[in-house]
Amino acid sequence: MSVLQRVVKPFTRKGKKVLMKREPQIIEGPKKAVFFQGRKCSEKLRRLLKDMYDIKKPDSLMLNKKNDITIFENVTPVENICKKHETPVFLMGSHSKKRPDNLVIGRMFNYSLLDMIELYVESFEGLREFAASKISLGTKPVLIFNGLQWEQTDKMRHLKSIFIDFFHRETVDAVRLQGIEHTISLNATSEGKILLRSYKVLLKKSGCRTPRVELEEIGPRVDFALRRTRLPTEDLIKEACRKPRELKVIKKKNISTDKLGTTHSTIHVGKQEINKLQTRKMKGLKKTPVEKKAERAAKKRSIKVNKEEIEPVKKQKRG
Repeated sequence: MSVLQRVVKPFTRKGKKVLMKREPQIIEGPKKAVFFQGRKCSEKLRRLLKDMYDIKKPDSLMLNKKNDITIFENVTPVENICKKHETPVFLMGSHSKKRPDNLVIGRMFNYSLLDMIELYVESFEGLREFAASKISLGTKPVLIFNGLQWEQTDKMRHLKSIFIDFFHRETVDAVRLQGIEHTISLNATSEGKILLRSYKVLLKKSGCRTPRVELEEIGPRVDFALRRTRLPTEDLIKEACRKPRELKVIKKKNISTDKLGTTHSTIHVGKQEINKLQTRKMKGLKKTPVEKKAERAAKKRSIKVNKEEIEPVKKQKRG
């Protein structure tokens, strides 16, 4: 619903801008993430939330207050937090005797929960424990998903999609080699664990035009294990992934694009008469007197043949 179609219309220009900003956009910007704690939160989870907040900066928001939330029993408080701060992605840390070191990552759609997955943090090493120099603020990471398990179950496919939305930044058409500074590797093992590793990309001299690439681990280093999940229905995920009409590519006749983005087209050309083409004029290409004489004789023969075909027709008309 647009601003002009609302039952309660805004009274000020600023209020109108705020409401228009909250409406669905044709091209969405980077998704902002909110980080908050549950009833209890261990020191390990607090450090993990702080490190993930630093990686996600400046598209992140940290809430230090503890919240009495049991997210799988009642998701309304989380929806209110995300709606208040305009954050479609959230990360919540909680700790209890039944589920220690618990991390919940999820997404919102239209101010209501789309999906969320609960992860157990088995081991964690923070940014401070790595002496390597860190990346600059707002660097877009390269995501690497290793392992066949990412495509085998619905849980893993949704977790992969959530990670992509969580670390996604601005959409770019091209990236220069020096702009690739940070990479995040997510390994899915056969035991059901997810290993998160973060590296800084170093470009070294190689003696040729292409530099030698080295990876230096900068943290955090986290080992996850799957717990509870809440996945969306097929209709809801279809509605969330629907593209607006303005972004739909209209298929053009005889034009196609391959996987690498190269455009190919088919051109239909009529029959070409090579003998009549105008070539470059030079002495070596001039016709000899013999060729000119043969050409004049051929024209005379064609004219004579045409006259012989036309004269019987004229006689028939006169008769």
